[in-house]
Amino acid sequence: MLKIKAIGRKGSYGLVLVLLTSLLSACNTASNSSTDRTSNTVSTSNQSDGHYEKMSAGYETSYSGADLALKSKPSSSNVEYNSRIGFRGADYQSPGLRAVFETQQPDTAQYKNYSDNPVKQVVTEPVSTFSLDMDTASYANSRRFIAHGRMPHPDAVRVEEFINYFPSTSNEKLTSISGSPFSAGYELAPSPWNTDKVLLRVNIKANDVNFNQLPPSNLVFLVDTSGSMYGEDRLDLLKESLKLLVNKLRPQDKVSIVAYAGSAGVALEPTSGSNKAKILAAIDKFEAGGSTAGGEGLQLAYKMAERGKVNGGINRILLATDGDFNVGINSTEELKAFVSREKEKGITLSTLGFGDDNFNDAMMVQIADAGNGNYSYIDSLEEAQKVLQEEMSATLVTVAKDVKAQIEFNPAQVLEYRQIGYEKRQLKQEDFNNDKVDAGDIGAGKKLTVLYELTLAGGKPSIDPLRYQNKKSAPAINANNNEIAFLKLRWKAPRGQKSELVSLPIEKKALASSFASAGVETRFMAAVAAYGQKLRNNPELSKTSYQQIASWANNAKGDDKQGYRAEFVKLVRKAAALDDKTN
Repeated sequence: MLKIKAIGRKGSYGLVLVLLTSLLSACNTASNSSTDRTSNTVSTSNQSDGHYEKMSAGYETSYSGADLALKSKPSSSNVEYNSRIGFRGADYQSPGLRAVFETQQPDTAQYKNYSDNPVKQVVTEPVSTFSLDMDTASYANSRRFIAHGRMPHPDAVRVEEFINYFPSTSNEKLTSISGSPFSAGYELAPSPWNTDKVLLRVNIKANDVNFNQLPPSNLVFLVDTSGSMYGEDRLDLLKESLKLLVNKLRPQDKVSIVAYAGSAGVALEPTSGSNKAKILAAIDKFEAGGSTAGGEGLQLAYKMAERGKVNGGINRILLATDGDFNVGINSTEELKAFVSREKEKGITLSTLGFGDDNFNDAMMVQIADAGNGNYSYIDSLEEAQKVLQEEMSATLVTVAKDVKAQIEFNPAQVLEYRQIGYEKRQLKQEDFNNDKVDAGDIGAGKKLTVLYELTLAGGKPSIDPLRYQNKKSAPAINANNNEIAFLKLRWKAPRGQKSELVSLPIEKKALASSFASAGVETRFMAAVAAYGQKLRNNPELSKTSYQQIASWANNAKGDDKQGYRAEFVKLVRKAAALDDKTN
């Protein structure tokens, strides 16, 4: 739909002239655009025999001519997001007289709402229970919004996925937890955004695995080649991303490829990593067109994974898509149920997200969780390199499954707590000991950060004391002890059925005297958490500016060899500029 905005006030005669001139220009533009789209359709409609001629042997999919019409992707600068509750898109309108013409691109992206964790009183709810999570998609997706000049939808922001995106840049020592595949460390520091609060940061790191010692891999690339994947930032980027992973394969690894559009088909039978040329050639032949039979593609991918299954090895499906399933099984709940059943066979599922206006983030994150995999969003080839090369072990190799954490706060030391992030991973207290309750899997070498905002004893509470509660309730341990909290971790071995338990006391002596004197990791993660909360419009950050957050982060970059933290500082500053334009 052509949309015209007249901005500024001048004489009606001049305005009419401008509008008439612009209408004629817009009609010519629309005509040219129509011609371009027609030529695009014609260039692919030679395949109207119902088959992709360029696909490798053994792969065949059918489509109708109507299904093959490809979308011409508008540039990001003239896409305007429809208004949504809690969402403000950046407005680049400058003052003065001008006519703005925009091709309206409907935004059908789907994000699941998770309400922010509330403040809880230790005297009534001393225990916090949750599943650990190693997804990072939310940060990369939100970065894409900012890079394109738009603030992200608040529901697109999951703070724990921001925090867990960044590798460590300091030599912080973590303590190995005996009898487990984990090391851990912690620090407390005054909160930079609320002088009445203290931040508790807990770091948990899974043991790493040498690349040459990884077990053999049986990978299935499940690739969405439907019409919605047309474009440089979608199928083209997807192809180049998968090639990065292929180049890391060893002879003992093997890859199958399933592609789906209007229907699903096998693009590559199980092929050894030593035959990279064959695998790369199959990837090169993908072209976008047709509807999206994602459910059928999933079913076929699991069949291929079962066919090539490696006992004691890595058996994983990598689903690369925008999540826009519109043929066959497309209900998220149905897909989750199917994936959950299949993982019991020892085949896990990870998701790689691509795209923007029709991106189904809500489905992608949930089926990755159900499949005991991880969820990443690929907005650039650099991000693909991070996920599929630099962090390949964490992406593919599970060292602990169904990992749960439980923190009990000492009421003699802590009045209140608020967990920052992990809203989608909250568990009931009784779920911690129940091995039937599913939780997240942790990959080799992955570092996870957990943050809490605390009100210490003697501080100013957010919640008034209860009138009828016993104020003299004593903790089970000596009230003068130095423990702030007690951390417990429960997990299963990758092929285990029974969970194991370890614990770690968190002592008050780890409290820094000021935020400025806290360690680099605590200060940087606090900045990241502040940024994520502010993007979610959390009122706790209403008086904190993006400029302040950028300053905190800039002073805590550490040995940032890969430049991720420097990029974050630039991103926060760009968000500040966008925020200024909308206020």
